[in-house]
Amino acid sequence: MQTITSDHKDGSVPELIPEQPQARGLLRTFIALRHRNFRLFWFGQMISLIGTWMQSIGQAWLVLELTHSAWLLGIVGALQFLPVLILSLFGGVLADRLPKRTVLLFTQSSAMIQATVLWLLVATGEVRIWHVLVLASLLGLTNALDMPTRQAFVVEMVGREDLPNAIALNSSLFNMARVVGPGIGGLIIAVLGVAPLFLLNAISFIAVIVGLALIDMRGLHGLSYLQSINQGKVKQNTWQSLREGLHYVRRTPAVFLVIAVIGVVSLFAINFNVMLPLFATDVLHSGAAGFGFLSSAFGLGSLISALWIAWGNNRPSIRFMLLAALAFCVLEIFFALSPIYALSLALIASVGFAQIALSAVANTTIQTIAPDHLRGRVMSVYMMVFAGSVPFGNLFAGGLAHLYGAPVSLLVGAGLALIAAIIGWVLRKPAEKDLATNFD
Repeated sequence: MQTITSDHKDGSVPELIPEQPQARGLLRTFIALRHRNFRLFWFGQMISLIGTWMQSIGQAWLVLELTHSAWLLGIVGALQFLPVLILSLFGGVLADRLPKRTVLLFTQSSAMIQATVLWLLVATGEVRIWHVLVLASLLGLTNALDMPTRQAFVVEMVGREDLPNAIALNSSLFNMARVVGPGIGGLIIAVLGVAPLFLLNAISFIAVIVGLALIDMRGLHGLSYLQSINQGKVKQNTWQSLREGLHYVRRTPAVFLVIAVIGVVSLFAINFNVMLPLFATDVLHSGAAGFGFLSSAFGLGSLISALWIAWGNNRPSIRFMLLAALAFCVLEIFFALSPIYALSLALIASVGFAQIALSAVANTTIQTIAPDHLRGRVMSVYMMVFAGSVPFGNLFAGGLAHLYGAPVSLLVGAGLALIAAIIGWVLRKPAEKDLATNFD
């Protein structure tokens, strides 16, 4: 027996997936791991992401050591994500034209080289702030291609039936790494300095590269659109492809609302890589280890949220996404006002829980609705506003923190994001109707 998992309004043929027995109890949390290709990808990412988070806090601490400047901390974060804003749309076009595994092998190898170069510079004592700025920019170029491709690759590995679970499991993995990586990284910085973090990150990429290399292309879902492109049945230049994707986003109410709300929240309220070092040093006076545990607490809340969503494996909901956005903004305001370290740990964990509930449902909504031949481009728009807005958000947060302090910066950003979430709630009806139509 087969199950029709979706029916697109653009006339594309719905995907057929053999019906499989459903897991019960806690095993429901990991149901997407029944797909071999996803298991290879997921376990490779498990190791690599721990290294990525170790490098993330190592880079932030390195910038503070070199400059003692909140402004430059914001600039480094901006340079790392600015290419995502400018180039991710073109990355989405490539993701719809090329085998995604091939693209990811290239991007992950490039990121490994970047981490290796940064380690060599720090280990030899030759590192300068301009080195960090250049390498952050190069990593941003890699991410402009990697992010939309990696997001759109998930549904090809698991199909639409297990997509909500797979996205939540990826979020759980990301946040497990956020718990482990910064916690270990903060202790390593305190004992050995920042150099080992960059080396460990470079080594960690081996796992994901091996996992990608072992993926069986014959077991992937929904690749008929690639065959059409390769056989010349679809003839579009880059600009035509780009316009097609943007037109789809604009005329699809559910996709447009999700991207608009996520864009504003990301721009003003998701600036923790810039803010947490400042809260650790200037507000809570907890040092490098305290910084690591603040990051880990945020990740722990996010991990619990992701596992809860994975266990549910529910259809996406516009109402639930907007409620999560409202909760995220309110909790972030409370964190900005807290002067007590223990209370701040609890609040930042709650902020992490709400953020993952928001982002996981938003991601699932868009990937569920988007047709196969447009998914890379639609996800590139999503990643452009989700990650590409970070440069301006980091500059905004870093500039306000430099002038008025970290608490005021976070309060202003969370307040602006809260206004966007409220507007989204008021205007949600057409998006809810559009999403419901896709499941009829």
